[in-house]
Amino acid sequence: MGRTRRAGATAGLQVRGGWGYGRITLMRLDPRHSIGFLLALILTGAGLLRGAEWEPRVAIQTWTLRNLTFEQAVDFAVEHGFHELQLSLQLNPKAPREENARKKELLQSKGLHVYTFGVNETSLDKEENRKLFEFARFMGIQLLIVEPKDFKIWDNLEELAKEYDIRVAVHNHGIKSLYGNPLVVRSVLKHRDRRLGVCLDVGWVTAAGFDAAKVFEEYEGRVFDIHLKDKRIEKVKEGEDVALDTPIGEGQANLKGLLKVLRATAWPGVLAIETDSPELALRPGPFVDGAKAYVKGQVAALPPLK
Repeated sequence: MGRTRRAGATAGLQVRGGWGYGRITLMRLDPRHSIGFLLALILTGAGLLRGAEWEPRVAIQTWTLRNLTFEQAVDFAVEHGFHELQLSLQLNPKAPREENARKKELLQSKGLHVYTFGVNETSLDKEENRKLFEFARFMGIQLLIVEPKDFKIWDNLEELAKEYDIRVAVHNHGIKSLYGNPLVVRSVLKHRDRRLGVCLDVGWVTAAGFDAAKVFEEYEGRVFDIHLKDKRIEKVKEGEDVALDTPIGEGQANLKGLLKVLRATAWPGVLAIETDSPELALRPGPFVDGAKAYVKGQVAALPPLK
């Protein structure tokens, strides 16, 4: 948060929150202009209040439940106290409309909200991608996670995001993948519609050698979704280093720093608990409960905002 300068000077206020948080600058504020100062005080107070009251929204990415059927995944989510889901394998955009309608009805009856879906396949064919957006509209999904294999695909995804008013977020894997370097992601999104943003996979960005908290800040409000994942890098005698999933909080991801930044910016998105580990996925209950407890404990331990 900036300081209000003397009469006639520019007053810069760092007000964060919402999908496009950033810097709001009030130009040429004069102490005699009471309306301008009142607005500044309101904006400042609102930003601090949001940060002080912020609580993380936690969901589950159902890739974690890949050994369960759709019905079993729904029951698991209810049993473990979730209200939001990021569905993947258990939902198929190309399935008959009747099948997806049945699944939609079951989700609603259980009080579950599918806030997003992915990671989705995309195509250079705009009309093929349109089917994905039609599916999202039918299911009431407002965010699609993608990882296009060709940068040219972004042109038609941007057009469809505008047409349907549905946001699209790019997911990252390892450093050798197309979007493994955050600099590449920023370059892809830089001049595109603000409906296009980032699904930040914390585990993979850590495995690529980056600090998740710093990367989040550098995306400057373009992070729409977070895959809450933890990894550690193990050195091997021959070949490349190996990135292994761990329980949340036991790996090398800067989760404490990330949660601190999320609270400071009153980030309104969802932390989707996820693991790539086959072993952890065999017993998802302890893994998921541990992740929820870790987030709750770390947020409670954060120092008061200054």
